[in-house]
Amino acid sequence: MKCLLFHSILLSVTFLCHGKDQFFNDDGNLILPGAYNIPWMAGIENLRTLSLITLPGAHDSMSLHGGPEAECQALSLKDQLRAGIRFLDLKVFGLGNTLYVMHGVMYQHTTLKDVLDTVRAFLSEFRTEAVLIRVQPESFEKKTVNEMVQSLIGNDQQVWVNSGMPNMGQVRGKIVFLQKSTFTIGIPLIDTDGKGSSKVSNVKDKDNRIIKQLNQATEACGGANAVLTYTSGTGLGTFWGMFLTPKRVAEKVNPWLNQYLRQFYPNQPRPCFGIIAMDFPGIDLIQTVINLNWW
Repeated sequence: MKCLLFHSILLSVTFLCHGKDQFFNDDGNLILPGAYNIPWMAGIENLRTLSLITLPGAHDSMSLHGGPEAECQALSLKDQLRAGIRFLDLKVFGLGNTLYVMHGVMYQHTTLKDVLDTVRAFLSEFRTEAVLIRVQPESFEKKTVNEMVQSLIGNDQQVWVNSGMPNMGQVRGKIVFLQKSTFTIGIPLIDTDGKGSSKVSNVKDKDNRIIKQLNQATEACGGANAVLTYTSGTGLGTFWGMFLTPKRVAEKVNPWLNQYLRQFYPNQPRPCFGIIAMDFPGIDLIQTVINLNWW
């Protein structure tokens, strides 16, 4: 009887995570439909300002290691890009001449150089695309991170480091850096996160916070700054949400987020939400975000 009950629960979880509609994905093996449009930015007009595009992003993009408390993604960077992700969120720690990608104290088995090499390879294959990157220094000497990133970039003309807001045509095939706080390379970034917005003790409250954040993002779209909303969260560090790992939060938030965004599909034009950075997004949710761009 116990085995039968466990089997039923396992089937239910498998259906929830890997069912027909993939809004949440914790499977590291990417399987794209045959007609999947990898270079989706090819459909964006050259003259459209970058800040007027709604972009699917990955929160803590390289956080694939460290256990339930630290893991925020399942797909490799290469597969995230092929699935449609166009914003990367990287926390780095400078040691010696190397910038290591971290999540808190957990090393994510890669360096910023490795990340840039992977993105460059993707953009050389899909030249219509652009990939936005936020670097958050975790080092004690945060200002040195700017110098180390600049050293990695060199004179590469396929990297956008200016503070001016470009249009789509100007950044095709390029890495676009976003600046905030102590990181000062690239386009100015504002995020809609308020104090404590990443802490989740009640998922319904998290949904309501995301609605407020997306409303703020819509008001700021089209300006001189990139706009970022994180839909990610964790209950770790709270009493009522102590079992809500990033994965468990995403499991509940992602299907809701998909439904919330799809209500805007009849709108002409559809609203702009800027960058939406998610944990464990499935390909159907990524496509829902992308399709907000087709007016």
